[in-house]
Amino acid sequence: MKRIQTLLILAFVFCTLAAGQEQGYIFTMKKELTCTPVKNQASTSTCWCFSGLSMIESELLRMGKKQYDLSEMYIVRHTYGEKAEMYARMHGSSTFAGGSEYGDVISGMKDAGLVPDAVYPGLSYGETAHNHGELDGVLKGYMDAVIKRQKLSTAWFAGLNGILDAYLGKKPETFTYEGKSYTPASFMKELGINPDDYICVTSFSHHPFYRQCMLELPDNWAAGLFYNVPLEDMMQIIENSVTTGYTVGWASDVSDRGFSMKEGVAIVPVKNWNEMTPEESAKAFAGPQPEKVITQELRQVEFDNYSTTDDHGMHITGIATDQAGNVFYKVKNSWGITGKYSGFIYVSKPFIALRTTNIMVNRNAVPQAIAKKMGI
Repeated sequence: MKRIQTLLILAFVFCTLAAGQEQGYIFTMKKELTCTPVKNQASTSTCWCFSGLSMIESELLRMGKKQYDLSEMYIVRHTYGEKAEMYARMHGSSTFAGGSEYGDVISGMKDAGLVPDAVYPGLSYGETAHNHGELDGVLKGYMDAVIKRQKLSTAWFAGLNGILDAYLGKKPETFTYEGKSYTPASFMKELGINPDDYICVTSFSHHPFYRQCMLELPDNWAAGLFYNVPLEDMMQIIENSVTTGYTVGWASDVSDRGFSMKEGVAIVPVKNWNEMTPEESAKAFAGPQPEKVITQELRQVEFDNYSTTDDHGMHITGIATDQAGNVFYKVKNSWGITGKYSGFIYVSKPFIALRTTNIMVNRNAVPQAIAKKMGI
């Protein structure tokens, strides 16, 4: 009788899993935090700023403020100048392109403040959607010409600003918003945002844990520092942040075949993608399935062999489970209203553990025991 009962239970579980796969993933939100509407970075490499400021907009909502639409291009405009200065001083040996890291959002706020998007849309080149193809090409050509001279003129930075002003607009020294006059610094102060509240965290074993490290990412042109913690601690920081009401800026590899905006999920199947048959690949997103166990060692191998690269910045806004009880994080993207979930994607916990390059969090969301080890 016990054997028959066991067989019936196994049959029920099998049928449930099979039925789950037939109907695809079904997510139940366990914790959903308020965020602003999905935006579109369009033809730019500015995901770092879209996701970073999306997090700041959620911070304002968490603090009881109204919904704000902050200008990404204002911070991007400031950062282009900082990158150009570094590129010139490093004789062209640093990265000079549109990409950056979350540290540039933090330092940009600290150095330049914030402005509403209505004040600085950054679209002074005859387009209605962001497109930096021409801008990036012009800037790179200009800076290479500056460096080729092997002597910085007194006009080079003014020339750079002329290009940026022409494409993105002049940086406002003062502006009026909702009937009140501000500077970028006074606007940020009125919002109640303190850039020092935000930190960047990573997890790689080629650097000592519980210390700050200069993470070797091409877009880390400023040699910014990241708090390096063990994988288990990084995952705890993400979970604790969301469960206690703080959203998370998330930088990750999205070239992994397991990341599918179309299907609305990101997963790490047990079997490697290049080992799957076409039939197995086709069924990979059909519904809940076992995923690979991610260790610190595997994470490091994938970073060292360039399988994990710093592709894209997004914004973690919630925690969900699928119908089999597997944990997924709800993530806001900046590719417009695309994919199965209209600009959002559900990312499995193993994918987060494997492909995260770094995160931006409010330091107050870090569990106290981990914060003590980090020295914050």
